[in-house]
Amino acid sequence: MIHARVTPSSISGTITAPASKSSMQRVCAAALIRKGETVIKNPGVSGDDVAAIDVVQKLGAVVTKLDNGNLHIISGGVKPQSSTINCGESGLGIRMFTPIAALSSSPITITGMGSLTTRPMHFFDEILPQLGVSIVSDGGKLPLQIQGPIKPQNITVDGSLSSQFLTGLLMAYGGAGASDCTITVTHLKSKPYIDLTLAVMNHFGWDVTCINHEQFVFSASNNSLDNTTVTYQVEGDWSGASFLLVAGAIAGGIVVEGLDPFSTQADKAVLQALIDAGCQISIQPTKIEIAPLPLKAFHFNATDCPDLFPPLVALASFCIGKTVIEGVSRLSHKESDRALTLQEEFGKLGVSITLQDDLMIIDGGKGVTGGVVHSRHDHRIAMACAVAALKANGVVEIEDADAINKSYPHFFKDLSYLSAEVDYK
Repeated sequence: MIHARVTPSSISGTITAPASKSSMQRVCAAALIRKGETVIKNPGVSGDDVAAIDVVQKLGAVVTKLDNGNLHIISGGVKPQSSTINCGESGLGIRMFTPIAALSSSPITITGMGSLTTRPMHFFDEILPQLGVSIVSDGGKLPLQIQGPIKPQNITVDGSLSSQFLTGLLMAYGGAGASDCTITVTHLKSKPYIDLTLAVMNHFGWDVTCINHEQFVFSASNNSLDNTTVTYQVEGDWSGASFLLVAGAIAGGIVVEGLDPFSTQADKAVLQALIDAGCQISIQPTKIEIAPLPLKAFHFNATDCPDLFPPLVALASFCIGKTVIEGVSRLSHKESDRALTLQEEFGKLGVSITLQDDLMIIDGGKGVTGGVVHSRHDHRIAMACAVAALKANGVVEIEDADAINKSYPHFFKDLSYLSAEVDYK
């Protein structure tokens, strides 16, 4: 168990955003199911990224880290080298790699760790048998025992729980050479993440037609880029960088480099919240400059970007008035029940949070106290508390702070680099 102590600090300097794990994991999957070679530039190093690399190796890819830090992946498609794959604690990993693993006719057991073992997976119990895949789960939870091969056909799925299930199906259909098939989706959440999936698939040679995020049409059965070398640059991660940007808004100013303002990542929406809160911000093609100004309460809809709740709660804590964030229903199946966790942990710091139907109401601008909080083994809770601590009126101690390893292992190191006073050990 590693704790972090954050002493109220002013920060300054220039920092590069971490690599996007949303992008990195999708690229690993695409490199696996495409026959050929892939070079990944700026590969991610988070726990979820490491788990994805392990999965694609166990499913048949050969992964080599080059001297320049890039990854080189050679694959002939899904040809399992192990009867078990472990997706770590990655929700995207388990939901994406399960249908991909079903591209093989080999029986495979799919497992995970931590909170992943309690997350609902009944989607696969309902959908995979319709595609010719046998599946046995533990009452809709892990472990999953599957046996393919998956047989793409016209199908309708419910996208209300998570877009990540759809990402897995899209990837698997591509890998199976689906032709004249349509996946119809109802109640799709987190549409920008599907845009990211489609962008990665397009980069790797799959042409999928998206009609109003309701129908996804596969018209061609082959991949034009098979047996070639594809290079992919992993972009900066808006999810991780949102904590840096909020830190800059309350304790800066700083410059965050490596972010694409035109990214399809859903969490790019943090920019609108920061603008609405009234901070000083300059958005440029290769960097974001951000600094404090008097902050005011804002209204934000996080239904399509639920991972922004933790950093925005930290931001709202310093905004005068009552900030309202919509989309609370998206938070129950994360690493923790994030709505309740945010309410309880920020309550320890003197911040009042009310949950009302699908709304979270943060009563901000009244000061953040020092104290002891717990990450609840949730990386985003640990980072949100650390950011709020930068302008608290006393030291904040974060228990189980190493939860950050899941997505942003260098987070506390980066805060220290920006002159924050952090003791992490």
